[in-house]
Amino acid sequence: MKELLFKEITDELRLGTSEKGHPFRFFSLGTMGLDGTIGLRTVVLRNVSNSLQLTFYTDSRSPKITEIQKNNTVSALFYHPSKMIQLRIEGKAHIEKDDSVLKKQWKAIPNVAQKDYNTNQPPGSNIPNSEEIQYLTEKNHFCMVHIIPNRIDFLKLGQPFHTRVQFSLEGEEWKSNYLVP
Repeated sequence: MKELLFKEITDELRLGTSEKGHPFRFFSLGTMGLDGTIGLRTVVLRNVSNSLQLTFYTDSRSPKITEIQKNNTVSALFYHPSKMIQLRIEGKAHIEKDDSVLKKQWKAIPNVAQKDYNTNQPPGSNIPNSEEIQYLTEKNHFCMVHIIPNRIDFLKLGQPFHTRVQFSLEGEEWKSNYLVP
């Protein structure tokens, strides 16, 4: 049973990167803020590797990058409303440093979406209005972040009972335990 649930987790995460409108396309990312508060924001799931490494893109000047550089322990929250599945994933975030990987991914991003990573001012800067955003033409601040999970908390709401399983990565193997929901 737990093996089937783990397969469901991996299948749904992968569908989040390939199926338009899939609820796992967007997830909430939690980081430890520099002031000790938890920072939450929604990011787009871009890739899920065979080892369940999750990838998202951001602007390299974003506060989340500074937070990850200081403390790379992160949490990701996914929710599938029609299947009533919640995934809480904990892990370590790593910022992609390989320029060849970044350049290859940058070229694959449609021009209209590249603007998200080439604004003149960093994310969170004050501007008079949304029409005042200025874009760079020769430079970008594209950044890839990979999350290497070490714990997955799976919760499926249902009748006659809810199912909750915690998966923990021990070495290279996922161990699991049923939990009280």
